[in-house]
Amino acid sequence: MRTTAPMALDLRMLDEGRLPREIFWSEEVYRLELERVFARAWVFVAHESQLPKPGSFLTTRIGEDEVIVVRKRDGRVAAFLNSCPHRGNRVCSAEAGEARGFVCNYHGWSFGLDGSLRGMHESGAYDREPGFDRSELGLTPVAQLDGYKGLLFATFDPDAPPLAEFLGDFRFYLDVMLDNDPGGTEFAGGCISSVLGCNWKLAAENFAGDALHAGWTHASGAEAMLGGPVAALGDPSNESYHVNVNGHCWEFNLDSVGNAATIGDRRVVDYLREHRSRFEERLGPVRARMVGSVSSANVFPNFSFLPGQNTFRTWQPLGPHRTELRTWVLVNRDAPQEVKDAWKKGAMLTFSPSGVFEMDDGENWEGATHSNRGVVTRRQPLHYGLGMESRIDHPELPGNVHRGQINDANQRAFYRQWAKMMNSAGWDGVLETEDAR
Repeated sequence: MRTTAPMALDLRMLDEGRLPREIFWSEEVYRLELERVFARAWVFVAHESQLPKPGSFLTTRIGEDEVIVVRKRDGRVAAFLNSCPHRGNRVCSAEAGEARGFVCNYHGWSFGLDGSLRGMHESGAYDREPGFDRSELGLTPVAQLDGYKGLLFATFDPDAPPLAEFLGDFRFYLDVMLDNDPGGTEFAGGCISSVLGCNWKLAAENFAGDALHAGWTHASGAEAMLGGPVAALGDPSNESYHVNVNGHCWEFNLDSVGNAATIGDRRVVDYLREHRSRFEERLGPVRARMVGSVSSANVFPNFSFLPGQNTFRTWQPLGPHRTELRTWVLVNRDAPQEVKDAWKKGAMLTFSPSGVFEMDDGENWEGATHSNRGVVTRRQPLHYGLGMESRIDHPELPGNVHRGQINDANQRAFYRQWAKMMNSAGWDGVLETEDAR
């Protein structure tokens, strides 16, 4: 049985450019998020390159539900709850690796790569039990698992629309990162994990559309990396946009390599410029200019990335005031190894726990979360009113397009999608895009 929303977000507040602070602090709101957002939405769980052969696995979370993602013996990928159906203990404690199966440390229940129960300690005792059926006691699979050009997503909701429908026209934009080269992509190296004392939505909305903070929060870091002053993103002469589809958001300008330049390695910028004609051939002239530009994106609900730096990350909720950040680096599979290595090093220098930009962000998100503990403070609405009249029709860009990079349009679209899922137990109307602002 689904619970009743403790506080339905009135969408008229977003129409007026306002947002209640309570959604960043309330334990009740957070619990409903786990049920109506994370237990229903398609959530990123892996890149196919992380599962190169049968037996390759990794562990992750969807909301607070722990999950194993594994390549089965037949080569297909599956995902299961990382919880033994006997007493509930984890059956896998490693972050990633290769295995022939999974065994619970508690009572020795063992499971195949397909999740089926294969055996247990003192198995004879169970086999003598009338009605005991091993086939009914395998690991619980996710309801649906699907992929898009190397990215794998899962949902616990059997009634969720297909992944292609959930992503919608945002696939047009995802191709900027996933399909600019015929060899496809891979995650380079391992995963960096850190914990932030913030609400997961503050991080996700930042990547969804907050270019405004870059020129202030990151001014000194950007100047140090670029060797001089940074151009103002709000210059009206800049060709820049906010675009969103079903709560998936991308803010960008068309400077080609602005983000990539900040990682401090010329080899990455040279690679992007040398392959510009290939990008144009595959993506067209507009999207080719997005490949490494000053930009950021978030796939609803919690999967973000920065073109140019190529850092891909998930904001894993650990409570209303705590978030685990998991980070990877995406590279083109056929890029020279020295370019891949430069991208990894550059991503660590800029967006890692000790990176020149990430430390700035983490401090701000933690402050924005914990300042809302006050009873009176939480009664004051927040301002999300930039760009209320910025929506335009664009001949080449699908979805909801807004003029200007300094804008709150994508943040409003993110919370509109969040509110639709929080206020509804079903999917009717949840993926409509024509009312996004």
